[in-house]
Amino acid sequence: MIEFLATAVTDGVILVLGVLLLLSWWRARTSDATAMAKALLGPAAVVVAYLASEVAKVLWRQDRPCRTAPSLIECPEVGDWSFPSNHATIAAAAATALLWSGWRWGAAGVVLAVVAASSRVLTGVHHVHDVVAGVVLGAAVVAATALLLGGVATGVARARWRGRAAFVLGSVCDAPTVTLPRVRR
Repeated sequence: MIEFLATAVTDGVILVLGVLLLLSWWRARTSDATAMAKALLGPAAVVVAYLASEVAKVLWRQDRPCRTAPSLIECPEVGDWSFPSNHATIAAAAATALLWSGWRWGAAGVVLAVVAASSRVLTGVHHVHDVVAGVVLGAAVVAATALLLGGVATGVARARWRGRAAFVLGSVCDAPTVTLPRVRR
């Protein structure tokens, strides 16, 4: 029962963070191009952060603490390395993306990320430094993604102005906030 609850809490938090990112995108459909660019880049950055954590796991190959000490949940199979924590990376990246999109949902995201990251240590499947590294990696990838914001916002504004991908990008024409090229019709 404890194993089920521990796993459900961590995975549930990640799921809730994903739903919040989806809601952030939905809300951005009626906002300006910058808000939509953030809503698109945030989840993409979460995926990049996850992939980076997978690469780091292969490079470091650190064994999990549950191999030598008791844990609350079943220890993952051998070869599923500990450093950095994927759950902490994903949670921190999602929370940072939510913070980037707005403070209210971002604050909720930070609380959820702390719960997810802490649960990995409390259950005995990660060392503290695994979780800290995951949090730093997740937040850093989203912060680095902010450098792409201007170009993506311009692309969103152009696509909206031309009426393309209205369901995904919304139909708000925010031409005054972004300089658009003159198009002959």
